[in-house]
Amino acid sequence: MDEQPRTSVAPADRPDGKAPDRTNRSAALIATAVAVPVALLVGALALSNLSPPEPAAAPQPSATTPGPAATAPVPMAAPDLDGRPAVVCRALLSQLPVSIRELPQRPVSAGPEQNAAYGDPALTVACGGDAPQVRPDDHLYLVNSVCWYAVEGPDATELTTVDRETAVTMRVPHLYGEALQWAAPVSATIVESIRSSGTAPSGCTS
Repeated sequence: MDEQPRTSVAPADRPDGKAPDRTNRSAALIATAVAVPVALLVGALALSNLSPPEPAAAPQPSATTPGPAATAPVPMAAPDLDGRPAVVCRALLSQLPVSIRELPQRPVSAGPEQNAAYGDPALTVACGGDAPQVRPDDHLYLVNSVCWYAVEGPDATELTTVDRETAVTMRVPHLYGEALQWAAPVSATIVESIRSSGTAPSGCTS
């Protein structure tokens, strides 16, 4: 039996009458290739939005923004005071403010009738100590009508009155900046509580 010759069907002769659309197929592949990384990016952004934000760093305390108030007593010496110095110091301590600027008052380890402390690190006020020996060329500071003699230490400035019948000493940590600015409110209380000695050094004029 003779074999019948096979003939190929041209695209135009397909039953549906249409040729394969290669352009649409390529466009679909490109769209898929673009859509996958976009979907991954959107998912990553969504996850990042769901993550809790990192907490902000807490502000550090400073001289103008103090930290939590310290409550432990501040170690201070309390030499025995007799007669007039004892009376004067009691009067001074009873008139001192409950805070100096933003520094709250703290308890002291000894002599609350002659000692006071404020803030942390502690700014201290001691009444009834020894008056400093002032030389003619020493520099003195007049603050609110009270004359102070300053000694700079490694951690603090020590201010002592040199024109009062009973000496008062302030110790101001360097953390708080210029020591004399802290002497102003204490000076006002000293003027009201302790009489002038009448023999102020010559440098107490400015």
